[in-house]
Amino acid sequence: MKEVSAEILSAASTEKSWTAVFADLVKARLTMLVLLTTYVGFYVGGRGAQNFVLMFHALLGTALVAAGAAALNQLLEREYDAKMRRTATRPLPSGRLQPATVAIFGGVCSVVGLIYLALLVNLLTSVIGAVTLVSYLFIYTPLKRVTWTNTLIGAIPGALPPLMGWTAARNELGGEGWALFAILAFWQLPHFFAIAWMYRDEYAKAGFVMLPNIDADGSRTGQQAVINTVVLFAASLLPFFFKMAGTFYLLAAILLGAGFLFFAIQFSRQLTLLRARQLFLASIIYLPLLLAALVGNKLK
Repeated sequence: MKEVSAEILSAASTEKSWTAVFADLVKARLTMLVLLTTYVGFYVGGRGAQNFVLMFHALLGTALVAAGAAALNQLLEREYDAKMRRTATRPLPSGRLQPATVAIFGGVCSVVGLIYLALLVNLLTSVIGAVTLVSYLFIYTPLKRVTWTNTLIGAIPGALPPLMGWTAARNELGGEGWALFAILAFWQLPHFFAIAWMYRDEYAKAGFVMLPNIDADGSRTGQQAVINTVVLFAASLLPFFFKMAGTFYLLAAILLGAGFLFFAIQFSRQLTLLRARQLFLASIIYLPLLLAALVGNKLK
């Protein structure tokens, strides 16, 4: 472990600070999204006064699993990341960290996180965390080099954190928790189709099989973006029908969903870099606003 620490500190002294290297290793923005959605699941799932101690344990355990998964994902994809400009500066392809270091860090974070959840939150949440980890690393990650449907399958582990938050609060599965899962799952699809379109040449160069790489005219990519945004619109109404949130949330979901759908339709009609960026930006505006409306208008 001393050698691991020394290597991380050495990496920090070259070009990037230790903080920046660590942030890249754990995919800080993605991990923050995981924690945000886990928090929403916990908050909405909680009954009565919030249990802040349990919330802390749920978020910390989830953060450890998410950080471990991000590090191990980069370990598995280091050769492919080196071929893409947008990922070539990550810790492994840039040489700032070595595979052994990342393997130890990722493995320890993942195992400790799952044990932490099992002991200090509940076993159900830990099991869902394990499913998230395994499906992300050993199903979604290798499928990225086999079939474009990896995007559909990858939406599953990406949508499990809010369900983990829900089970952390209630220690049970339910329709309400699955509604949160559905929102995150279908939100990811237009979001990632926009990214895949913007970086289709880089993905092809690296050997990743994304829909835009096998969709010459882009019609299927546009259709998938629209179809999944429509399904997302329907899924976003479920919290109202499950009486998780009130009328304010319903109105917000309708307005936000209509706006998101507008950009998906524009993208499908004009498959340009500009439209893809607009859809991407719409996606990252849509989700936090929808979740904020859900938290702000919680009924139960």
